[in-house]
Order: sequence, then C-alpha cells, then structure tokens
Amino acid sequence: MTKQKIIERTLKAINQLPEDKAEEISAFADFIFKRYEEHELTTGIHKLASESQSFDFLKTEDEIYSIQDLKEVYNG
Repeated sequence: MTKQKIIERTLKAINQLPEDKAEEISAFADFIFKRYEEHELTTGIHKLASESQSFDFLKTEDEIYSIQDLKEVYNG
C-alpha cells in the first residue's frame, strides 16, 4: 500500500470518529513523529561522530614517559 493510500484510509477513519477519538489519533501521530525525529537526530549524531576526525589524536598517543623517568621500580 502506498503512503498516499494509507493517508486517505486514515483520514476516512478519522472523519468517522467523534472529536475526542480524533484528538487521540492526532496525539498519537505527534508522539510517533517525535520518536521518529529523535531517532533520525540520534542516527545523524552517531554518523557525524563516527566520521569525524576530531578525536583521531587519541588513537596515536605519544609516549610521554619512559622507564628512565621512574623514580622507583616495582618488582611485585
């Protein structure tokens, strides 16, 4: 079924319902849309973070200290 057919069928059903039931459907549609919007936003943020090179410096950390820097060697 196409999106247009689904919309037409839903509108037909809503037009036959009392106002309070139509409001429930509207509230549910808002809820579904907000959930979809949040999912899309989260997906976009994940994609942006995974493709970003901002934190690439963490992958190759420079050796700042060596064994010679130790004042005391632990031989546990």
